[in-house]
Amino acid sequence: MKNSPIKHIGVFTSGGDSPGMNAALYAIAKTAETKGIKVSGIRKGYEGMIDGDIVPLEVHELQKLAHRGGTILKTARSQRFMQLEGRKKALQMLKDNNIDALIAIGGDGTFRGLLAFSEICDIPFIGIPGTIDNDISGTDYTLGFDSAVNTAIENIDKIRDTAESHNRVFIIEVMGRDSGYIGIHSGLTVGADAILIPESGEDFIHLLDKIKDYDNEEAFLVVVSEGDELGAELVASKIKEINPSVDLRITKLGHVQRGGNPSAFDRMLGIRLGVASVDALLKGKKNVMAGILNNQLRLTPFNQVVKQHSINKELQELLKIFGS
Repeated sequence: MKNSPIKHIGVFTSGGDSPGMNAALYAIAKTAETKGIKVSGIRKGYEGMIDGDIVPLEVHELQKLAHRGGTILKTARSQRFMQLEGRKKALQMLKDNNIDALIAIGGDGTFRGLLAFSEICDIPFIGIPGTIDNDISGTDYTLGFDSAVNTAIENIDKIRDTAESHNRVFIIEVMGRDSGYIGIHSGLTVGADAILIPESGEDFIHLLDKIKDYDNEEAFLVVVSEGDELGAELVASKIKEINPSVDLRITKLGHVQRGGNPSAFDRMLGIRLGVASVDALLKGKKNVMAGILNNQLRLTPFNQVVKQHSINKELQELLKIFGS
């Protein structure tokens, strides 16, 4: 847009990496190119913003990298940016590089950082929800969640093979921080015998009712969210107390859920949100996150985004049906 006041967009990824971030970077650069706007990448999140670690983003290079997991811009958590002096240095770096708009791809911590930054910086900020935890309000799905669930499912399916071969109880811990979205989606779709998530207080009672009658004649799979108040080890000890005869193993999937190429869903989500973020800037929007609600693009103010995205009633009912 010739009349747009925005001439140079800076984009960065912050917090935990998630599959689909590179697809979003490609979409941002491609959309900006069609509008005649320069785009630069800020490496290592807020740390790179403070240090001036800024690189040009070339559309033809990003096109070849959109299918890759992780983030080519790297990411980091910045203690310095939490201090006012660090934010002042970041602002000066933006001015020195003539950056007049920012697009941030990250989670709730990233957007809290932008809210604090807005107190001293008046350039427009747009956010894209990038976290496998799916714990952000203002969007049905966050970038990387679908890929993480698919990775968890693939690994749990393999664990079932060995569990059935030995008639073992397997406790599989999945990621998600304080959100049970990965746990409930992966647990339901692999046919787990029990699913423990932070949002439910009844799931452990159902597990103990089931395990006391377990007779070591078939596999028994328990999917535990890492944020559940019990944790995999305590769950294992409680199972042993109830049924000492079980042959039990613990598997923590860990950061494998963050890696790997993004799913088709996450690639498309990254493209949609990347385009939407540039369009929002050109429409004069600021301090909002681009998300998808009911398959429609929505912009949500940052001060409403940082709330926890809780498990909805439908999923809670599914957990009751399949977890009992």
